[in-house]
Amino acid sequence: MTIFSKIIAGEIPSYKIAENDRFYAFLDIFPLRKGHTLVIPKIEVDNLFDVPDEYLGELLVFAKPIAKAIEKSFNCNRCGVSVVGIEVPHAHVHLIPLNNANDLNFTQPKLKLSPEEMKEIQELIVKSL
Repeated sequence: MTIFSKIIAGEIPSYKIAENDRFYAFLDIFPLRKGHTLVIPKIEVDNLFDVPDEYLGELLVFAKPIAKAIEKSFNCNRCGVSVVGIEVPHAHVHLIPLNNANDLNFTQPKLKLSPEEMKEIQELIVKSL
């Protein structure tokens, strides 16, 4: 069972943004930018391109209002999407508010945010959904 499956099951706490029967979205606890959100399928598949076809399109449809809420919540040009999939063996996409291409650079240092800041960001995005 991956750490993401444990988050879906409620065994590990998360800052949930949205959920339905197939997907779960929550704040990345090691964000590149404030508002950095992960969207994951509830099925445990390592590689995004091994996820069943019917999930792939639905994943983007599920992510779309979250991306729009991120854009409303933060001073950014748009919400970028990235698929890296190296650190956790569970398919996921990153939604990151960005103003330039470097905002998607995963080699830069991650932000260290307090639980209070994370809760504020969560509430801001959820309110904009």
